[in-house]
Order: sequence, then structure tokens, then C-alpha cells
Amino acid sequence: MEFTKFATEIYPFLEIQPFHSVYYRVLEAFARGDIRRLIITMPPQHGKSVGATTLLPAYMLGLEPDLRIAIASYSGSLASRFNRRVQRILESREYAALFPDTTIKQGAKPANYIRTADEVEIIGHDGALLSVGREGSLTGNRVDCFILDDLYKDAMEANSPIIRENCWEWYTSVVRTRMHNFSRELIVFTRWHEEDLIGTITSKEPCRELRSFSDLENVGEEEWLYLNFEALKTSPATEIDPREVGEALWEERHSAALLKQKRNLDALRFECMYQGHPSSREGLLYGDSFGEYDTLPRDIVRYGNYTDTADTGDDYLCSICYAVDTDGIIYICDVVYSREPMEVTEHEVAEMLCRNRTRTATIESNNGGRGFARAVQRMAPSTKVEWFHQSGNKEARILSNSATVLHLLRFPRGWQQRWRDMYTHLTTYRRTFHSNRWHDAADVVTGIIEHETRDSFRTRISFVR
Repeated sequence: MEFTKFATEIYPFLEIQPFHSVYYRVLEAFARGDIRRLIITMPPQHGKSVGATTLLPAYMLGLEPDLRIAIASYSGSLASRFNRRVQRILESREYAALFPDTTIKQGAKPANYIRTADEVEIIGHDGALLSVGREGSLTGNRVDCFILDDLYKDAMEANSPIIRENCWEWYTSVVRTRMHNFSRELIVFTRWHEEDLIGTITSKEPCRELRSFSDLENVGEEEWLYLNFEALKTSPATEIDPREVGEALWEERHSAALLKQKRNLDALRFECMYQGHPSSREGLLYGDSFGEYDTLPRDIVRYGNYTDTADTGDDYLCSICYAVDTDGIIYICDVVYSREPMEVTEHEVAEMLCRNRTRTATIESNNGGRGFARAVQRMAPSTKVEWFHQSGNKEARILSNSATVLHLLRFPRGWQQRWRDMYTHLTTYRRTFHSNRWHDAADVVTGIIEHETRDSFRTRISFVR
């Protein structure tokens, strides 16, 4: 029996969304042994634990009554709660009709079988279901399958280096020591920190993103498969997650509008919990340290623009109009930050230049930028459009100019609502360059600083001469 059909037979009230069908199909591959090591991350309140920690153990024990499964969570009481939920399924009439060979002790019979909140044995078989809290003991117990569900209670725990270290110590000294050659591991988390258990494992062991169902068929023996469900789709569509950019994972329950409100409250936390892209505040290049302004000062000496066209179809075109005062402070005035094709963004950038009465625009000529610049020039004749080839190393430029960016740039108050994607990408940009998915916004604010400080230096030299 397929796992999805099993789930709806046991819980007829389940709402099966398209992503649930994918989720359950992947869990079924794990249950049948096609995957030995699986990591799944999902936003809160999307049915993660119902599928992986309640229904899955019951399904696996139905398929293999001799299996010994252990459920672990951040506390013993929560792990026991999962255990009791599974036990209620195992003793139900619906389950008995599907898997009559998998039964557990009821009342006092049979007397020689264990049934507690933390352990239950399968009658007539070697199988059992165990539960343990983080840092709890499993001394003497062989485990064929571990299911680890949220080993951190909240952000405070996940942000504690001591608790993260204790969690890793427990994982290596308890979980790994109870396993054998054929044991399986399933980790289902809401992410909190880039150095949580998932982050540590994936930095030490081979891990591959699950992008198509064919990936389920050729998994390496020591390889982890990693499936991340973003609450708001930002990555390119795949067979596993074919949503368009901007679509919510479960629109009827957690709409895109609601998710954007949550993102506005705390972009960094949203990227961790809802998008599965964690960053530690200590590792951020800019964080939320950008200066803001309410109105432009009167002593503006020039208006400019800096534009970088998209390198690939997944990148953003970033075009920023700005004003500079007599002290060299740079005020961001308007932005086009888009993944639309060039025939769309050419018009958007030209309209922005006209709207802001920009006198000079600088456009990087790399990756089709020269053709883009010519098109914009035709549509915005009052702006002098210049292009140049950017030959500097992107990583070195961004990192070395970061302090100057924070010192000189000012964004209009409320910019997190006006330009949500750019705000998120800048405030969550990490010092470890290759940890970042998008460099477009950081590249352009760096380009503005380079352009303006170079021009300012040339002006001072000319004045001295």
C-alpha cells in the first residue's frame, strides 16, 4: 500500500496538498529502504510531524514488524507524545484492517510485552517503537531507524553555542552508536541556525539536494538526500517543487500575503524558519545595520544610477537610483530588483531614470549589459547612459567594501516593504561568500560605493592641482 493512501485511511481528515503528495512519496521511499539517510526541512504548521513522526513509524512497522524505530525530539515528553500517537494508530481498527500482523499489548495482555509511553513492542516480532529526548539515553538498544524531529525547542536554544554543541555530542555518542550497517536516519526540522545539527552534518558528510524523483533511485550508500520546502518559492522550479516564484507552499492555510507580513517583521528569522536558509547574525556581512533617512537633505550635489544586469535566468537585475550630498553620503531613492526578462526590465529601468530625473546612469556591460544600456538610452534620452566592463573579483570587491557600504549608504525608511527581496538579500548576506545564493544586490551597492568614492577622489585630486 502506498504511504499517501495509508495516511488518508488512518486520518480521513487529512488535507493533502500537492507538496504533501511529494512529501509522502519521499517518505515512502525512505520507508521501503530506497533512501537510508534523508533530511527534510519544512516551515512550521505545514504537517511535518504528522507525516514523519506519527504516520510514518506506524506505516514502517506495518511493512516490517521486526523493525526497531526510535523517535527523538528536544524533550522526552514531546518524544513520548509522538510515541503515544503512534500507539493509538497501531491499536485502531483501521490499522488492523491494513496490517493485521502488527499488533501491540492491550490492557494486561499479553503480559510479557512492554507497553509504556516511551517504549512499545510488537507482539510476535522483534520490532519496537522507542522514544527519547535530546540528551536522553538508549543504552543497550539496537536501532534500525532513527527519526529526529526538531531537536531544538526554539530560537533561543538553537542560538546557544552550548546547546548546539551538546546536541552534536548527543547525536554522535548516542544516535550514531546505536546504529548498524543497515540503519536508516530521517531528520525533519524547522531550521533555526546555520550551525544546527543539519548544518553540521551537511558540512561533514556528502549531501545532495533532492530535485527530481529520479534522485531517489541512485542514492549513494553514505549520501544524504536533502529536501527543503520553502514557504514562499524563490528557487527555480523543479520536478519536486514545480511552483512559480512567489507562490506559497500552502496558500489556503498560510497565504503569500501572510508570509510576506511575517518576513517584514524579521527577515533573518523568516529565512531560517520559513525558507530553510539559515544565517547566524554573527556571520552576516551587513545585517540590519544600514542607515535610514526620512527625507532627502537639501544639499544634494548629484543624482546617479548603477545597474547590473542578470548573469543567469535565476539572478536578479539590480538597478539603483541614488542621490549624493556634499558630505559624500549616498541616499538610495529608487530600485528595480527583478528576475523578469530584459525586454521588461529595460522599460522599468528607463521609466525609473526618467521618474527620478537621473542625469547619469552607469551600467555594467558584462552579460549583455551593453545591449541593455543602448536600449535604455533610447527610452531615456535625457539620461546619459554609460557602460563599462566590470573586471574586478566580485568576492574581493564585496567583502573589502562592506564597511564603507554601511558607512555611506542610507535607505529610505520603510524600504523593507518597498523592495522586499533586495532587503532580504542584503540583510541576510553572509561573510562566507560561497554560502550566499544571490550576490546581485551586494554587487550593486558595492559598485555604487566604488563609483562614487573613485569620482570623489578624482575631484579632490583635481582641486589640489
